Amino acid sequence: MNLPESKASAVSFTSGADSYIRRRLLISRAFSWICRLVTYASLAVLLVLIGSILWSSLGRLSPNFLWNHYSMNPMKAGILAGLWGSFWLVLITALFSIPIGVGSAVYLEELAKDNFFVRIIKVNLSNLAGVPSIVYGILGLTAFRPMMMFMQTLFDGQHAINIGGMFRVRLVHLSIFDGSLLIGALTMSLVIMPTVIIASQEALRAVPQSIRVASLALGATRWQTIWRQVIPAALPGIATGVILSISRAMGEAAPLMMIGVLTVASMCPGGIESPVQLVTEPSRLLSVPFDQFTAMPVEIYDWSKQPDPQDRFTSVAAAGIVVLLLVLLTINAVAMIVRTRASRKLQW
Repeated sequence: MNLPESKASAVSFTSGADSYIRRRLLISRAFSWICRLVTYASLAVLLVLIGSILWSSLGRLSPNFLWNHYSMNPMKAGILAGLWGSFWLVLITALFSIPIGVGSAVYLEELAKDNFFVRIIKVNLSNLAGVPSIVYGILGLTAFRPMMMFMQTLFDGQHAINIGGMFRVRLVHLSIFDGSLLIGALTMSLVIMPTVIIASQEALRAVPQSIRVASLALGATRWQTIWRQVIPAALPGIATGVILSISRAMGEAAPLMMIGVLTVASMCPGGIESPVQLVTEPSRLLSVPFDQFTAMPVEIYDWSKQPDPQDRFTSVAAAGIVVLLLVLLTINAVAMIVRTRASRKLQW
C-alpha cells in the first residue's frame, strides 16, 4: 500500500541520520571495550602484586610468624604484638564509633527536621568522609594526647588505680612521645565515624516509607516504629557499612604513626598473648586501654624500611601483608554473610 507523499516524508529519516546512529553505536562499542580493557588490566596488576607478595612471603610465612614478637633477626621476627594490637584497636574503636555513628544517622534521618542546620551537618559529614586519615592523626595528636596526659595528672602520677578494691588498673606513663591504645581508638573512631554515619543513613533511606506509615497507622509511636520496624529493615546495610569501616580502621597506619604508636613492641597490650588468658586472667583487660601498643600496618611499614642487603626483612614484610590481607578478607566475608542472611529475613 502506497502512503501519501506527505505521510511518507513524515516517517522518512533525515539525511545523514543513519550514519550518525552508526557512529554513536561505534563510539559506544569502543567505550565498552576500553572499560573492559581497563578493568582487566587493573585485575592483572592486582594479581601480579599479590603473586609477588605471596612469592616473597614463602620463606617466612609459618605458624611461628604468628606467635613470635618483634625481633631484629628476620628469621625470628613475628607479628603477634601487631595482631593483638590491631584486635584491641578495632574492638575499642567499634565500641566508640558504632553507637555514636548509628545513633547519629538515626537522628539525622528519622528525628531531625529538615532545616538549614541539619543540611549543613549532612554536607560536612560527606566532606569529612573524604578527608585524608593523616589529618585525623594530627587531630588525635593535638586533642586526645593532652587529654590523656591531663588524666594522668589527676591520679598524681600513680602507676595504678584500684577499682572497687577488687581490680587494679595499671596506667602507663604518658609522655609526648608515647601513645596508648585508648588514644589510638579515639583517633580511629574519628577516621571511620563519617563513613559509618553515611552508610547508616543510606541504609535507612532504603527502607520504604510505607513501612513507617503502616506502623504509625496501627498505633505505634514514632520511637517504636524506628526501633522495631525501620532499624531491623535497615540492619543489613548498616552492618555492612560498619564492618567495612572497621576493616578500613584495621588497615590504616598514618594516623597511628602520628600519635606515636610503637613500631617496635615486645609485649602485647595488657600482657595478653593468647585467648586463654582472657578467661584465666580477666583483670588484665582493665589495663588494655591504657597500654602502649603497635598494629600490623605499623609493623609492616617498619619492616619494609629496614636496611637489609639480602632482602630478608622484605620477606618478613610480605608475610605481614599476607596476614593483614587474610584478616581483611575475613572481615569482608563476614560483612557479606551478615548482609545475605539479614536480607533473607526481610519481606517487603
